[in-house]
Amino acid sequence: MNTDEARQLERSYLLNLYPPIRMPMVIARGEGARLWDSDGKEYLDFVSGGRAVTGLGHCHPKVAAAIRRQAEDLVHVSNDFYTEPQLRLAERLSQLFGGRCFFCNSGAEAVETAIKLVRKQGYKTSGADKHEIVTALRSFHGRTFGALAATGQPKYHKGFQPLPSGFVHVPFNDVEALHGAVSVRTCAVLLEPILGESGVYPATSEFLRAARELCDRNGAALILDEVQTGLGRTGKMFAYQHYDVEPDVITLAKALGGGVPVGAIIAREPVASAFEPGDHASTFGGGPLPAAAALAALEVIEEEGLVENAAQVGEHLAQGLRAVQEKTSLVTEIRARGLMIAVDLAAPVAGRVKQECTARGLLINTVGDQMLRLIPPLVLSVEQAESGLEVLGEVLASVATE
Repeated sequence: MNTDEARQLERSYLLNLYPPIRMPMVIARGEGARLWDSDGKEYLDFVSGGRAVTGLGHCHPKVAAAIRRQAEDLVHVSNDFYTEPQLRLAERLSQLFGGRCFFCNSGAEAVETAIKLVRKQGYKTSGADKHEIVTALRSFHGRTFGALAATGQPKYHKGFQPLPSGFVHVPFNDVEALHGAVSVRTCAVLLEPILGESGVYPATSEFLRAARELCDRNGAALILDEVQTGLGRTGKMFAYQHYDVEPDVITLAKALGGGVPVGAIIAREPVASAFEPGDHASTFGGGPLPAAAALAALEVIEEEGLVENAAQVGEHLAQGLRAVQEKTSLVTEIRARGLMIAVDLAAPVAGRVKQECTARGLLINTVGDQMLRLIPPLVLSVEQAESGLEVLGEVLASVATE
């Protein structure tokens, strides 16, 4: 299939949602940190499939084998039945974080579940008045209605009001504003430890510590959205481990299934006990196929030392980008935590840089007109990082002189 045929089929049969962001290629195959389009052109993938999902790279042999085996045995039964993959996955995640799990199909669903859980906890402890959830401006938590209301970006709200009420937004890393927002009415504070979609802005230790202290003081839960940052992306298994703060609930998705859609929340006591039978459910959540894929993905992360690799190769990339910054005034700032990196530009040329990189076989992401975002798979090697740096450095130098 060529790009023209793909666009024609899209116009005829898909809702008009993705054309502005579709890249001019039809991806046909992937392996590790590489992708190939339908014309056979090879790309180095610095976007992990586009949204930081393929943390283990594309088609990891162990995950693919687990999917094949499970598909031959049992693809789906609902949560009316027990299946071993789901229970083993819950056991493994609980070993990593503590608490108990609920499985769903995406990050947005995980956030929705967390919102319902803390609302129920607030109701059980203090009644209907304890329902407010404090979140951050510039945050992104998903596009379902509850997650959208939690998201602190008005551009995503436009046209969908009225959104669910009870959400209070404060400036990210503003401790004073956080103190002013959290009260006895607060059932939870919901934060990304690193703002991802907005451009890799880490929380300060003071901000997360204040969130923890205020939650403890007001009988509220601290939820950390680790959908993008979790499972090794930042050089720790979970991003909150960079801080001296322990959340009550975390949300996971993206890298969890090795490319297969699966989301989860993990909640510690007493919040975990707020749900009772019938309060929430998912027909597909934690099905045997995605659970088997997620189990294999977790095994790969640990067996291949991918958390450590993300820290080491991420630092190598960051150092290389700082060397590029020294050679061109086009690069104004670099923010990096593991393999989660943003490059700020002095001019609105991010789209041009992305286009030129794509033409040279490097896939990168943009945030607005003046920011690049690099979120490569955790299997990225130093040699591949060097190849990507070479392309990006040449493109930035070329664009800077125009």
